[in-house]
Amino acid sequence: MARAPFDLAGIRIAPGTRTQIDVPVARLYTHAPLYIPVEVVHGRQGGPTLLVCGGIHGDEINGVEIVRRLLRSKQIQGLRGTLIAAPIVNVFGFVQHSRYLPDRRDLNRCFPGSESGSLGGRVAALFREQIVDQATHIIDLHTGAIHRTNLPQIRAQLVTGSETERMANAFGAPVILNAELREGSLRHYAQNRGIPVLTYEAGEALRFDEWAITPGVRGVLRVMRRFGMLTGEQRRRQPPAAEIANGSSWARAPIDGILRPQVRLGARVARGELLGRVADPFGNAEGEVLSMADGIVIGMSRLPLANEGEALFHIARFDAIEEAESAIEDFHSSLPPLHDSHY
Repeated sequence: MARAPFDLAGIRIAPGTRTQIDVPVARLYTHAPLYIPVEVVHGRQGGPTLLVCGGIHGDEINGVEIVRRLLRSKQIQGLRGTLIAAPIVNVFGFVQHSRYLPDRRDLNRCFPGSESGSLGGRVAALFREQIVDQATHIIDLHTGAIHRTNLPQIRAQLVTGSETERMANAFGAPVILNAELREGSLRHYAQNRGIPVLTYEAGEALRFDEWAITPGVRGVLRVMRRFGMLTGEQRRRQPPAAEIANGSSWARAPIDGILRPQVRLGARVARGELLGRVADPFGNAEGEVLSMADGIVIGMSRLPLANEGEALFHIARFDAIEEAESAIEDFHSSLPPLHDSHY
């Protein structure tokens, strides 16, 4: 029996074809139309409908490159099921190099949105109705905020034996945070509708970080393979099992001043260990930033200028910290040289 076409935003995609669609979202002040760009790859055979989206925060551009490489990958030829690829959701923020929408709202706090609400609510409602509600699985791609960088990590609400847990384990990031759902986020909306969703966090806003992009592409392909969307044999060895963090917290600046970090991203630290020093420009006043727990540095500030109380080092806690440290070392050793594009 022939598979039915796939409909998105009024466009019909036949089985065995792929189509790029510009989903109308709003108009600029100039009356010029603005669109959310989407590509749909609709396989000849049935399977999951996976949404892979980036740029919900407009300055988080690693996800844009992950989606581009995914769509150019030879591995998605002969796809089973349907891939919906939306590299730039917050097109307003992307154009302005900004995390936010023009009204300063965070799109990832606006779901499910409203057709008669704020700009954020309207964009969220359109993206939800036209795209999100058609997915059976979602991978949402993010980076650290401006001047912050994240170790590659998965954030998901994990339930033993759930589809979300299987996706998280398949992805192959070195760290998984069992993260609570945040009201208004895409993950909160989708999970409450029964759609399993992962958030991949890696790298820094407004930067292409190859060590974040390469694992992101590989991770999405692994998830697709786990659910039978890809044909052929797995060409790469499977990554070591990720370690699940049982909590995390930020070490903050004790005073206003200039930060001198003493640890790197991915480092194992002990409770009370020196993470960095903050001093005024003359060196008259200096404060130490100390780790509040044994753990791994999974995020940190990239801007040396710090105000008192500012979050500087994100420390994840693990029951098996030696295994977490080993998983991160194995992850780094598995990365290819820069510009390796054998996907």
